[in-house]
Amino acid sequence: MHFDLADLRLFIHIAESPSLTQGAKRAFLSPAAASARIKALESQLETRLLYRDSRGVEVTPAGERLLQHARLIMRQVDYLKSEFTQYGGDSTGHMRIFANTTAVTEFLPEILAGFLSKRPGVTVDLQERLSRDIVRGVLDGTADMGIIAGPVEASGLQVLHFSTDHLVLILPVDHPLATQPAVTLEQTLAYQHIGLHEGSTLLSFLREHVERTGKQLSLRIQVSSFEAICRMVEAGVGIGIIPESAAIRHSRTMQLVTVKLDEAWAVRERSIIVRELEALPGTVRALIATLMPEA
Repeated sequence: MHFDLADLRLFIHIAESPSLTQGAKRAFLSPAAASARIKALESQLETRLLYRDSRGVEVTPAGERLLQHARLIMRQVDYLKSEFTQYGGDSTGHMRIFANTTAVTEFLPEILAGFLSKRPGVTVDLQERLSRDIVRGVLDGTADMGIIAGPVEASGLQVLHFSTDHLVLILPVDHPLATQPAVTLEQTLAYQHIGLHEGSTLLSFLREHVERTGKQLSLRIQVSSFEAICRMVEAGVGIGIIPESAAIRHSRTMQLVTVKLDEAWAVRERSIIVRELEALPGTVRALIATLMPEA
């Protein structure tokens, strides 16, 4: 059985596109040529990989398995190219990182700025994702590495703990809870919250724990950053739950009160997740070493 890398790349493009025509366009092929290649691939594997109809294409269960392996193979090819560009060096290459909201908005920008300033030949695709999507992306080879907070429930991954993430409650200075040394999540639900946008990792995480209380989270306003949450809280619009690092930073320029959140889940381990550390390109390993020098 012989696999052509061009066919695997074409299959990935089609599977990730709404139609065969668009997938073929991404691979710089005509629809007819792309269709012929896919049919030949199906013939070789003796199974159907795509369902085709007037609405587009849908990947079959067998196609899903091929897609997973194809992504891993193409990722390894990229790793090979990256490694031999500088014989394992870390001065050139491209990496894709899936990370949670806190990582993307709080500590990664500064770390990446310093890392990339020393490596002008390195490029990064940083995407904010939910924890389950981060795990899935690393497992199927879509992402080189992931950064999450909380437990990792997946086999086939290496989990590298590198710091702790504390969630805290931020309040206007005259709020009734501002004099409390600590509060529970349930106590905060009596007040309107300022939250992140739909789809953010933190909002999804908080909603999971709110559901366990049997109550509802009342969101007055949803915004796109921790800074915006802090500004709304300072203005008295509502209260918010954010990482302690963000609360400390914004409290330097805003009038806010920070109160401990008395919940076990409010203290979370930050982790880097990868499939196999030693198999990663030098650029990715160098970034991991920057995040956690002992890695």
